[in-house]
Amino acid sequence: MNLKRPLAILALLLVGSIAVRATGPSPVPAPKAIATALTPVEATDLLNTYCVKCHGDDAMVAGFSLEHFNTAKPETEVEVAEKVLRKLTVGMMPPSGEKRPDSASVSAFRALIETRIDAMAAARPNPGTRPFLRLNRVEYARSIKDILDLDVDTEAYLPPDTVSHGFDNVADAQTFSPSLMEGYMRAARKISVMAMGDPLASPTQATYKVPRTANQYIHVAGTPMGTRGGMSIVHNFPADASYTLKIALHPSPTGQLFGLTARGEQMEVSVNGERRLVLDVNPRMSESDPNGMTVTTEPIQIKAGPERLSVAFIQRSVGPVDDLIAPIEHTLADSQIGTSPGITALPHLRDVAILGPTKITGVSDTPSRRKILTCRPATAADETPCATKIVTALAREAYRRPVTPGDISALMKFYAQGRATSFEEGVRTAIQAMLASPNFVFRLEETPASVKAGGNYRVSDVDLASRLSYFLWATSPDRTLIDVAANIQSRTPAVAIYRKAAFSNAQVQVNIAGDLNTYLSPNA
Repeated sequence: MNLKRPLAILALLLVGSIAVRATGPSPVPAPKAIATALTPVEATDLLNTYCVKCHGDDAMVAGFSLEHFNTAKPETEVEVAEKVLRKLTVGMMPPSGEKRPDSASVSAFRALIETRIDAMAAARPNPGTRPFLRLNRVEYARSIKDILDLDVDTEAYLPPDTVSHGFDNVADAQTFSPSLMEGYMRAARKISVMAMGDPLASPTQATYKVPRTANQYIHVAGTPMGTRGGMSIVHNFPADASYTLKIALHPSPTGQLFGLTARGEQMEVSVNGERRLVLDVNPRMSESDPNGMTVTTEPIQIKAGPERLSVAFIQRSVGPVDDLIAPIEHTLADSQIGTSPGITALPHLRDVAILGPTKITGVSDTPSRRKILTCRPATAADETPCATKIVTALAREAYRRPVTPGDISALMKFYAQGRATSFEEGVRTAIQAMLASPNFVFRLEETPASVKAGGNYRVSDVDLASRLSYFLWATSPDRTLIDVAANIQSRTPAVAIYRKAAFSNAQVQVNIAGDLNTYLSPNA
């Protein structure tokens, strides 16, 4: 069961009153007086009796003093008051062995401080301001996955994110530079091509390396059974075409093949678990040869889209090695041992380069194309309506909100430019513009026009849905959550019932997510 939708909707309904402050000062009303069982004078006496001995101006244990703490106005020193409350709540103060007040006095003291701080917070709400915020690399990659059903390596396009206090999504630490802007623009171009495929793609080379510390004596996950070592990767092929592999093996320090004492070694090349080639390993190969330590395959026909490519050695024996001197099986730190007679050392894969495409025959249906091309025009007259439908659905997810006619009009201009080549190129160009748009790259929120500088306002349900989704899953809200957030006002009776029940009965909160599934079902 996918818990993303019900949990996020539950959070959206229960936290719908979150507010933020617009930039600027605001008038501060006076807090209302709160009657408690302990007067400020009695609270001060309690501090002087039990706390000031250690937390006074002279001792200053833990770096702060309570000697001048004003119990009549604890809201003037909120940080100190919160520290005191935390320690009292868990029973850490006064410390063990020291004289302590009775529990009733502690409860009364806490009630006095808490009610006055809460009154101040209610009278002068300060939700803070929302600073500049953009998608970091993780959020960008996960958003692309949800929108286009495409896995991307953002490290190839975007520079590292600034880390603050161990987190890479702190808004105050985020920066935006010309190089970062170029990265987002470059990523939009590359990702749109990967998502749609490219029947006019030029041959390129992508190289995947095997870490030197990888154990190549055992089976590697993703490779066919009956093999050892090697690698298994998912590569996004741009078109249905022929691709050539350049497979490099590890040499010894003298330039010979590591594991040259092994005879009859073979490598298997497979695509999605299907064997395509079996290659013999020449134990006499050397870096001094014209091709060095590289084996070049004949062209292999592979369809477009993400395909699992595996290159591994065929397992010839199983069992422990019983040499007097044996190589360390998970590293090539001592690669000289691979050339010594009488020692079991096997060839190791170093890297695989994928060259292509050549002899392109078209672009097959891929997960990304199925997600994007929700309609196919039968005639020229159908192309613009179909493209509008596609762009509207994708933009709604990419912009994380209902789109406006202006949003669609701007994207359709890019579609028209690409349409000069073909319908699919027009859709691809619109997607590129969408991914490069500030509406996608930045997590923008709308401030109501009626709010003055310094005023507080309620975060819209749509913006709250986006906040919750990125907080919980570091990705954009899905279509269902956006729909619910956008239409919450039209479902006020049902939403009010759930809100009231959730706040009045803790047990209902546990079951509400399941009830929401029924409430949000297509037939509801």
